[in-house]
Amino acid sequence: MKFAVVLSGCGVYDGSEIHEAVMTLLAIDKNGCSYEIFAPNIMQHHVVNHLTGEVTGEKRNVLVESARIARGKIKALVEYRQEEFDGLIFPGGFGAAKNLSSYAFDGTEMKTDKVVESAVRQTHAAGKPIGALCIAPVVIASILGNIEVTIGNDPSTAAAIKKLGAIHRNSDSTGVVIDEKNRIVTTPCYMTATRISEIAEGADRLVKALIKLAGK
Repeated sequence: MKFAVVLSGCGVYDGSEIHEAVMTLLAIDKNGCSYEIFAPNIMQHHVVNHLTGEVTGEKRNVLVESARIARGKIKALVEYRQEEFDGLIFPGGFGAAKNLSSYAFDGTEMKTDKVVESAVRQTHAAGKPIGALCIAPVVIASILGNIEVTIGNDPSTAAAIKKLGAIHRNSDSTGVVIDEKNRIVTTPCYMTATRISEIAEGADRLVKALIKLAGK
């Protein structure tokens, strides 16, 4: 089974959460599958100094920053074709809410990057499974609407998901919610987790569930 993994930069506050991204790739490999990594070729909304938490005046590109995690082996998301893959996965991090979408700034009035939306819609239309970690389920909910997801147990985010037309199920940090009808698998990761081992377990359970949904 081959997965496409979509990143949103490099670093929890303005891009992909690095632990979640790496543990997702590890889980794919450990379960005997392969992957390719993608990211939108767009500018980040802003750049955050991860030592101080302050926004800097720098300008950075999402694809270029994501290449740090991918060790340079990455493609622009516009090149993604669902027929070449068995599933699609979105790790979390604020990049999902700032770069892949505008949820961090606009809430349920959010807009989603058109290339991200296209990738999700073509995968869903083909009946292939989609996984999302941490805050990334909000992006999937905004695109597909009536699906079941989890971001853990945060009331405000759960309410936002409901307003977007989706159903939220509470879950602990390593739990997964499986929407068999829509072939969506989600897990909270750092929305509730405090240890990297929890991220590894949640990512592994998500990948296993996606493999089962794909029937492989």
